[in-house]
Amino acid sequence: MKKTTLLLALSFTLVFCSFQKDKWIKLFNGKDFTGWTIRGEQVKNDYRIENGEVVGTSKPNSQNTFLCTDKNYDDFILELEVKVDTGMNSGIQFRSESRPDYKKGRVHGYQAEIDPSARAWSGGLYDEARRGWLVDLKNNPEGQKAFKKFDWNKYRIEAVGKTVKIFLNGVQTTNYTDTLETRGFIALQVHGTKVQRPMEVRWRNIRLQELAKK
Repeated sequence: MKKTTLLLALSFTLVFCSFQKDKWIKLFNGKDFTGWTIRGEQVKNDYRIENGEVVGTSKPNSQNTFLCTDKNYDDFILELEVKVDTGMNSGIQFRSESRPDYKKGRVHGYQAEIDPSARAWSGGLYDEARRGWLVDLKNNPEGQKAFKKFDWNKYRIEAVGKTVKIFLNGVQTTNYTDTLETRGFIALQVHGTKVQRPMEVRWRNIRLQELAKK
């Protein structure tokens, strides 16, 4: 009897731990922007909701605009899908900040690159409004081939301690250990442009798994 009870308790513990390990939360409810704030400079781009997706529209002569989570995150795994106009650059901010004492509140921090251009650096790591490129894809031909134009692309971002890993459609594009260990919000960037036509970027299935700080 004691053996059976012990086995049942062990099984419950394993199931519970597995559930906790795989506990994903939806960052976007698909209906409104509760929990999100738009940040940017001067002429801002538009965000709207369509078919449960976040749609960002880049206006002519605009500047970078960010739809930011109100909550900050430390260690996490973030997954989402993105589809972008091939003439448009975009990005996924994470561990980012907007502070009055830094460039008058300009959004800065890590960005997973969305780059449909011939350069093909999608999945690279850029430090927005701070240090610039941390990981490009010049020497990663497999990573450069991972992005699918005219289609949805799945990003997975793992931020654990000082290490950042980015996967694009299952291909690892970034594995970077930084001198900094930061925390901050997650944001969807609509890049400023001088192109005289509106361009769109779409995001869907945005989910996050918070990890215990080691």
